[in-house]
Amino acid sequence: MAEEGRKRGLGRGLSALFGDESEEKSGFDRQRQTRGVPIEQLRPGRFQPRRIFDDEALHTLSESIRDKGVLQPLLVRRHPDDANAYEIIAGERRWRAAQMARLHEVPVVVKELDDRSALEIALVENIQRQDLTPLEEADGFRRLMEEFSHTQEALAQAVGKSRSHVANMMRLLSLPEPVKRLVESGELTAGHARALLNAADPTGLAREIVKRGLNVRQAESLAKSGKAPRKPATAPAKDADTAALERDLTEQLGLKVDVSFGGRGGSLTIHYRTLDQLDDVLRRLQQTPAGKN
Repeated sequence: MAEEGRKRGLGRGLSALFGDESEEKSGFDRQRQTRGVPIEQLRPGRFQPRRIFDDEALHTLSESIRDKGVLQPLLVRRHPDDANAYEIIAGERRWRAAQMARLHEVPVVVKELDDRSALEIALVENIQRQDLTPLEEADGFRRLMEEFSHTQEALAQAVGKSRSHVANMMRLLSLPEPVKRLVESGELTAGHARALLNAADPTGLAREIVKRGLNVRQAESLAKSGKAPRKPATAPAKDADTAALERDLTEQLGLKVDVSFGGRGGSLTIHYRTLDQLDDVLRRLQQTPAGKN
C-alpha cells in the first residue's frame, strides 16, 4: 500500500509538496511554512538529475532574481550528513542564480524526506519543467523505473508524457558514448539520435550528420540507405553578357525573360501572367500592329 501511495503521489504534481496537501489549507498557512535560509547553508542535491547548467540561462535568471527576488521557494530537507545545512531537492538553478545575484538568503520549504522520496521528487520536478537534456530525461526515466518499479504507462501519466515518448527517450541510452556526447553538446537533437538507433554504424553516421548539417529527415534517410538525399543543384551564375541581354529584353517586352545557353544552342523563356500579355508578345512576333487582326 505504501508503494501504491507513492505512485499515486507522483501524479499529483509538485504543488502538493510546497505545503499541506489538503485543498483547504489557506495561502497564508502555506506561506508560513516558507522560511529564509542563508545561501551558504544550502548544498546541491545528490539526486540532481541535471548534469549541465546553461551559463547564459543562469545569467538571465540571476537578472530576474536581482530585480524581483526568488519568487518560488526551493524545496529542501535537512542534510543527512550536516546538521547545520540543508540539501536542495528542487530548485538548484534558483540557488545558483541567487548566488550570482549576490543574495544572502533564499526562501525554502523544508520537508522531511528519505532518500527514496528525495530522488523521486528531484527527477519528476526536472522532467515536468522540461529542464533536462534528452539523455538526462532518459536517464531520469530509467532511474524512476528501476529504483521505484514504475511501469512506463504509470510513469508517462505521472510526468504528463505519452508512453511512446517515455519508451523512445529511454532507447537513447543504448546509443554509443560518442553519439551521446554529441546529443549532450546539442550538436544532435533527440530526433537525430532516434534515427540512429538501428543503424549499423551510429557513431560514423552521427559524425556525418553533424559535418553535413543534415536535418532529421535527411538523417533518417542516411540511416536507412547509407546515403543522405542530395541537395537540389543550384544553377550556375550567368555571365555578364547573358545577364545584360536578359535585362534588355525584359525592358523591351515589359515581361521577365530568361536566356540560357547549352552547347551550340539554348533557350529563351518569356514569362507572362495574363492572356493579354501573351497576345501582345504574339503580335510582336508576328509583326502585327496592335488593334488589327
